[in-house]
Amino acid sequence: MEKNEKKELIGTEGKLLLDMIRRLNRRGATENLLKLITKTHPADTAWVFRHLSELERKEVFDILAQTDQVGDFISELDESVMVPLVENLSPKFMADVISEMASDDAADIIEALDDDFGAEIRSQMEQADREEVDELLQYHPESAGGLMSPDFMYLDEELSVGEAIAKVQKRSEEKEMVFYLYITFGDGKLAGVVSLRELLTNPPHRQLKNIMKKNVLSVSTDTDREEVAHVISQYNLLAVPVVDASYTLVGIVTVDDIIDVMREEATEAFLQMAGAGKDREILLKSTSENVVLRAPWLFASWIGGVMALFIIGAFEEELTKVLALAAFIPIIMGMGGNIATQSSTIVVRGIATGRINMEDFHKIIFKEMRVGVILGILYGGFLGVLAYFGYAEPKLLGLVVGLSIFFSMAMAATIGTVIPLILKRFDIDAAIATGPFVTTAIDILGVLGYFMIAKFFLNL
Repeated sequence: MEKNEKKELIGTEGKLLLDMIRRLNRRGATENLLKLITKTHPADTAWVFRHLSELERKEVFDILAQTDQVGDFISELDESVMVPLVENLSPKFMADVISEMASDDAADIIEALDDDFGAEIRSQMEQADREEVDELLQYHPESAGGLMSPDFMYLDEELSVGEAIAKVQKRSEEKEMVFYLYITFGDGKLAGVVSLRELLTNPPHRQLKNIMKKNVLSVSTDTDREEVAHVISQYNLLAVPVVDASYTLVGIVTVDDIIDVMREEATEAFLQMAGAGKDREILLKSTSENVVLRAPWLFASWIGGVMALFIIGAFEEELTKVLALAAFIPIIMGMGGNIATQSSTIVVRGIATGRINMEDFHKIIFKEMRVGVILGILYGGFLGVLAYFGYAEPKLLGLVVGLSIFFSMAMAATIGTVIPLILKRFDIDAAIATGPFVTTAIDILGVLGYFMIAKFFLNL
């Protein structure tokens, strides 16, 4: 997508901009505020809007809507901020704004709006613009078709280099990512690709079909956006062509869109692993919405705590006889939960980046199991010695604690690895395995194992 060429703010400059916009808005200095906004990069203005109150957003947006950068600004906004602002505008005004935007950005905005309002905007658009946006809206928003831009440079394979250069010079301002020139044949079917550099370094009489690279990487319109991101990052591409079922070239996905996808996917994964749902805009939600989003994920921890309570209660007699056992429950649960989270996070990240080959399922499990065993021996030995010298009675308490830490960590590393891999095998998001789910299971098994070992060695 095309951005305004304005200086982007970094560091404390963003905070200064926020304070300045607030101060000018409070004073009603509309003219000065308008000048400031015009000189500011739309991405930085969008950042400022995250930190304004609802009233401040409305007041500043009314001023910003008078500038020619309103389209770029809207495309930079978080959805939860953008929708309330845009819904106050007239369909005609929005249609005019969207018509000036890149079609993929326009489709994203209409997709985010209420269906009725989106339909009103589309009805006000010129037929050519409406058809282009409607073409993109037919695809799932998380597929290559939903990400792609139809404004790309393509050339027929029969053209000469000289003819191609003339077309590029004429059409480059209208198109996106002209570093790659996609070559087609027949009814627009993808035949190959030529870089701009290759085009300029070949003689004018040579035909494109004789200089193009034929084995071009492409994705289909229904390819998941994570797979598109993997292709672009794996092969260091600036863009990847998108083809339909008949191998007709219909668009391209550019690296700037993929960076957004990677950031969003990483945010979702981190939130899921932390047990906070997967809403990327959770920080912008109200307190009540935060509670609703996070409560179900914490329910697993609550269930785990209740089950651990019953397990400890079942061994009440043993605890009464050896009160020192209670002192080591937190560390046994904590060490098991920590190594389980480490293993799960490593595996989930490996799956997301393609560094884990699912054919090596068993190798990965046994590797993490060995890590758990070694760390279990190390920390079990340390804690066992501490328990031995710290508590005179019973004499075997050090052995019990050491074995329990060893069992807890070895078991936790194994389970923390196995669960994400199993979920991936069944095509379920592996990130949901971490956080409350894995750690809760480990806490329960760790406490149970601890008391069973204590009962066996201490003859309780």
